[in-house]
Amino acid sequence: MVEKFAAYLKSRMPITAQQAEEAVSCLKTKQVKKGQFLLSAGDLKSEAYFVNSGLLRYYSVDEKGKEHIIQFAPEDWMVSDRDTTVFNEPSIFFIDAIEDTEVVVVKGDFFPAMKNIIPEILELNILMLHNSIRFMQKRINMLLSATAEERYLDFIKLYPNLTLRVPQWMIASYLGITPESLSRVRKDLAKRHFK
Repeated sequence: MVEKFAAYLKSRMPITAQQAEEAVSCLKTKQVKKGQFLLSAGDLKSEAYFVNSGLLRYYSVDEKGKEHIIQFAPEDWMVSDRDTTVFNEPSIFFIDAIEDTEVVVVKGDFFPAMKNIIPEILELNILMLHNSIRFMQKRINMLLSATAEERYLDFIKLYPNLTLRVPQWMIASYLGITPESLSRVRKDLAKRHFK
């Protein structure tokens, strides 16, 4: 169902339905079962994933086996590892499905290849890159300077529908805190009638 990706493109730049349809005609969807990997550390894959339905996570695993979640990708989000997609280096990250998921596989050369059909698409790619950098800058700042409560409130703002879809230990991993700390934050907020 590449139509959702066509709608995504149309919502971000002024293109015709025909241009959007032509752009996505070369793309394929992929079904990913819960727990299945799209990317593992060491892989070389020049592709990004647009989530039609379901939920992905992008994370690393340290030498002690602890997971560090960098990003969640719910519906209408894209996720990729630029080390392997752009720089052709083996990935140090993992992307797997938290739920049964359908993705549109967007090959690394998609945006340059589409410039003859949609000249504005390279500008969209640059905007997406800048949004990704902005997201990561904010994320780094939150991890370095925000309290656990501030991080959790920011998580709810960014991912308003994920608190019931994601296990609490994954949210804690994303926030860079222990599950026990997350539990305390949630209790404190509940005491103050936070909904």
